[in-house]
Amino acid sequence: MGRLLTEAGFPVVAVASRTPKRAQRGAEFAGPGVQPADFADLPGLARRILITVADDAIPQVAGTLAAAGMESGVVLHTCGALGPEALSPLERQGVACGALHPLQTIPSPERGVTALRSIAWGITVTGEAARWAEEIVAALDGRPLRVSAENRALYHAAGVTACNYVIGLMDAAAALMGSTGAGPAEALEALRPIVESSLRNSFELGPAAALTGPISRGDCDTVSRHLEALRGQPETIRELYRAAGLHTAALARRSGLNEAKARQLEQLLRDNRDNHA
Repeated sequence: MGRLLTEAGFPVVAVASRTPKRAQRGAEFAGPGVQPADFADLPGLARRILITVADDAIPQVAGTLAAAGMESGVVLHTCGALGPEALSPLERQGVACGALHPLQTIPSPERGVTALRSIAWGITVTGEAARWAEEIVAALDGRPLRVSAENRALYHAAGVTACNYVIGLMDAAAALMGSTGAGPAEALEALRPIVESSLRNSFELGPAAALTGPISRGDCDTVSRHLEALRGQPETIRELYRAAGLHTAALARRSGLNEAKARQLEQLLRDNRDNHA
């Protein structure tokens, strides 16, 4: 964020962290002229502060800034599940507060410089905080996604399901492919085309129209064979197959699968769970 804001012409003056070494590294990455700082120093350096720490550390940082005398300006945090309430010590002192969350996965700062452009941002803000959040989103060619404070946990759960759980699903699929004798890299490469096509079809056609496979056809015999073959697999993979299958059956019903077949599939998946838990 510091690098992107610097490149966009925002006057980033400092990066703070729990340790001087991390603050120095962050300041250097953000750009020339950005100085390392302590959290308590920030109110004396800037009127606009972006908190990008781990979720559970946000209230502590907000308290530090409030104790350091911050009584005006704007503070935004980048947590997906929390709203402005995480910054309540600052809000009570007259600071405009809000949440600005990038709906994106960022495995490293270097990848983040590219990944944070042209994405959706979940924002829960009002007043002066809203104006700054919108400036940041516009500068990064993003799309603002307005989320009420009470819906932020649902918003974040959607992001986690689409991101983290897809990775978990890929690991499970690769493990199953590995059980057939393929090596880890070979398994992933074998799965790549079908995964990429499935995602592309989901976005271009919508999930209901993109759905294929045995559940979409009401093929209970194939699903039953899958469940039998999964008996020797880890419980987490068996449960994942059943849970995903139940939701896919509901999707197939919306896509036109007749009610009798949908119920038969759901019963098969539920019975298997009960009998082999």
